[in-house]
Amino acid sequence: MALVPLVAAAVCPHPPLLVPEVAGAASTELDELRTACDVAVARLLAAEPDRIVVIGCGPSTMTFSAAEQGSFHRYGIHRRVPLSPTNAADRADNAAVGPARLPLSVTIGAWLLGRAGTALPRSAMAVAADEPAARCATLGAGLLNPDLFDPDLFHAGLFDPDLLNAGLLGSVTGNASEGGTSTRLGLLVLGDGSACRVERSPGYDDPRAEPFDQAVTRALADADTRALGALDAELSAGLKATGRAPWQVLAGAVRAAGGAWRGELAYAAAPYGVTYLVASWAPSGAAR
Repeated sequence: MALVPLVAAAVCPHPPLLVPEVAGAASTELDELRTACDVAVARLLAAEPDRIVVIGCGPSTMTFSAAEQGSFHRYGIHRRVPLSPTNAADRADNAAVGPARLPLSVTIGAWLLGRAGTALPRSAMAVAADEPAARCATLGAGLLNPDLFDPDLFHAGLFDPDLLNAGLLGSVTGNASEGGTSTRLGLLVLGDGSACRVERSPGYDDPRAEPFDQAVTRALADADTRALGALDAELSAGLKATGRAPWQVLAGAVRAAGGAWRGELAYAAAPYGVTYLVASWAPSGAAR
């Protein structure tokens, strides 16, 4: 089977305060971050993908079809955010059908795509925080070539390989498997850095946080898949860095795509003691 072409990736954080309605009077404090995310998504769309896969952290590793929805209800906003481009506008909770199953990371990704106004087809994947690096790499590679996916690598009950192939990869790889033109794939990857930068951080102050974030910042700026793949799962969990697993899925996809890639860092700061990073990745030969 021919590989699905990966044309670009955007990396963004997923704080609920990114949404102005959630932040309220404090919304201006994240204007710079919000703008950086908007620009990264715009660059992703400028690469002209035919489909977007949103990748974020979640309580378990699973996939979501375009019909799924997320919600900001727990943050005081009675609004659903549909993943489907057919419902580009957020809907009130009482107008929505079915449960809001998208985790926060994917919900923020859907919200960013909605802000961009794109109607591109999309699906999503949540990756468990404790998913080992090797499994994350396999997930990333499987986005481009499902023949590489080995269900024996995954814990029973934590992952449904049939759902992955049918729900997430089916429409992405269908044309390639029939010998036609492969769908061009773009990735929107959501994840936060450490949450232990200062005493008021959610994880308090941890001296390991700054060097960890610096290493991730360099890796995202340089499109360094080896450095991302080497991030330690236990250390990441101790620092409450939710981006580790999604970033390693990204690294696995880019390695599978092959060729030289370049990265560009747009934002790196810890305004609330949590590190937020924004970056754009593209093949080195692609237009800037």
